[in-house]
Amino acid sequence: MSANATYTHGHHANVLSAHQWRTVENSAAYLIPHLRAGSSVLDVGCGPGTITAGMAELVAPGRVVATDAAEVVLADARRNVEAKGATNVEFAVADVHDLDFPDGTFDVVHAHQVLQHIADPVRALAEMRRVAKPGGIVAAREADFGTMIWYPEPDAMAPWLDIYYRVARGNGGEPNAGRRLVSWAREAGFTDVTASASAWCYATPEEREWWSESWGGRMRDSSVADKAVAGGHATREELQRVYEGWKEWAAAEDGWYSVTHGEIICRA
Repeated sequence: MSANATYTHGHHANVLSAHQWRTVENSAAYLIPHLRAGSSVLDVGCGPGTITAGMAELVAPGRVVATDAAEVVLADARRNVEAKGATNVEFAVADVHDLDFPDGTFDVVHAHQVLQHIADPVRALAEMRRVAKPGGIVAAREADFGTMIWYPEPDAMAPWLDIYYRVARGNGGEPNAGRRLVSWAREAGFTDVTASASAWCYATPEEREWWSESWGGRMRDSSVADKAVAGGHATREELQRVYEGWKEWAAAEDGWYSVTHGEIICRA
């Protein structure tokens, strides 16, 4: 993400709780076979560093560089990585469109839920390709909001996705990024692209309560809500009703939610 871009979701507690849940196992399993001891890794848009910490353990003693556009986010990442005992991780503020590393530096360049938030994902992938070693890997995983499905479907919850589409695209992003990864990678110059898909699923009472607070909460309280109101996409009262719809979904004993992701492994 560009250093002067505005991250649509912001850093409200209900956003960070979702980010901190992510691990290399639940969010980058497709990449694990390529994370070998001694490999060098660049983690682009590392967020709170919970995926980074897992990658660092798998490639130790290899070097891992974790980057994000926001210094405040890197402070959280340092704390989380240190708590896991990883000593092979460096941190740097970086713009994914203009990475401050020489050509051919890393064995693996990784991004999770980054490309959907930026205006030029093709340029970002080309830059990730530039800093990967010849024969190295560029990997990306992105949610696809158009594939999200849930049951039951409370009427009050229904508007959330349309509101989010308008907010995210108004901010220069593309919520249906998962399905576009292969296309973006080929535009960026990759010819060896392996695509896959995987999903998160939330169905237990604990998962539903947490997920409803994460997404229902951000539709009411986070930067998403602020941008929705500022852009004329919803009123505070409408967003409150959306939140109540999420809570109604979470309370359903048969509640179920699925988030499908696109994934790519590209050879540089």
